[in-house]
Amino acid sequence: MSAPLLQELERGFAGLPLAQIDAGGLGASRRAQLAAALADGLPGARAERWRHTSLRALERRAFSPLPATTQADADAVASIPGPRLVFVNGRFVPSLSLLDGIPDGVELTTLAQALARGDARDVDFLARRFNAADETFARLNAAFALDGLLLRIADGVQCAAPIALVMLGAASNGDAAIHLRHLIELGDGARLTLCEYQLAASAQTHLVNSFAHVHLRRDAQLDHVRVQNEDATATLVTRTDAVLGRAADYRRVDLELGAALSRHELNVALQGDGAQVHASGVLFADGRRHVDTRLNIEHIARDTACELNWRGLGADRGRVVFHGGIRIRAGADGTAAQLSNKNLLLSPQAEIDTQPVLEIHADEVQASHGATVGQLDDAALFYLRSRGVPQSEARTLLTLAFCRVVLDGIDDADLRDRIDALLSARLPQVSA
Repeated sequence: MSAPLLQELERGFAGLPLAQIDAGGLGASRRAQLAAALADGLPGARAERWRHTSLRALERRAFSPLPATTQADADAVASIPGPRLVFVNGRFVPSLSLLDGIPDGVELTTLAQALARGDARDVDFLARRFNAADETFARLNAAFALDGLLLRIADGVQCAAPIALVMLGAASNGDAAIHLRHLIELGDGARLTLCEYQLAASAQTHLVNSFAHVHLRRDAQLDHVRVQNEDATATLVTRTDAVLGRAADYRRVDLELGAALSRHELNVALQGDGAQVHASGVLFADGRRHVDTRLNIEHIARDTACELNWRGLGADRGRVVFHGGIRIRAGADGTAAQLSNKNLLLSPQAEIDTQPVLEIHADEVQASHGATVGQLDDAALFYLRSRGVPQSEARTLLTLAFCRVVLDGIDDADLRDRIDALLSARLPQVSA
């Protein structure tokens, strides 16, 4: 028997606008993906990629896939400059968005607008099939997603100002399952900074299922900063699939600071010679929050590189789960791969599970990986205390210093300062 979550979604699917479900010739594909999700169910303890993240409590809940209220205060996005696209509970809100200052060669629109046009070429990425039994959320996204960001940068276009994708969760009459699908494509030699925010406009207990496709063509560079600071009772399942062409450069920083349960899967395929990815992040779990991040980096072409630097913080009864997987395929000679995952336990009840994995099937590679779990340095604490710094402030200073190394990957100084302020505002709570 299907779990209540899936049963409710199956009933709700029939109430979605038929014209939008069938737009772009996607109707059959959407229904097939929903059927596959219902047949396999949610991944359980035997699913290797989910074995540290239990979904038993989630599967007993019921979420409506019908549109939820879209009201949100403008103050929730006032600090985020334009250009920006704002979605509230999965629906685009023009009144909160700013679309001025978009340079020529940048196509910025929404999935809902593309579906309304009905051109199959604009939305063909939605027809992608997911065949693994534990890809239930990807299948549900393929079935239900009716809105999201579509961003295409033409060859050679250099975007000076960052573009922001803002997703807000807001209170509504009931719990909603929100499905967003995004596409970011950069042409040959194009450059862009993308700021992705998942934030709380108000307290809510929704399920957000977000999926982003990132395609970088030859010599393209994308700086991608993602901040997740949702309400402490929300549930987030996020997936990013990136494909890198020849000499493409993908640089991203992730901050996981909110939600009751958050899961992010980052899959990067380095398909072109000389492609490289630099990914770093901070994973913070306090209270009884559960934060799960899974990296899967595939080195396919020659002379590719990855540099992964992730920091985890466990406070109160929080739990951090990290999987850093690097696979170097046969023929990917000249690969340089490095993974570092360092973690701090800030309370005796917190838990951190880390699993660095390195799989090599090629010759002439340079690769290393490592993970540590420890506590704040007593000697450093004593040094600060001996100079009059209170205990709680000393702990906060050391914790911030431990995390701020991640922000070095943000080139834009103004953006780096805004992200640092978000991090600083969130982390002092660990000293309580």
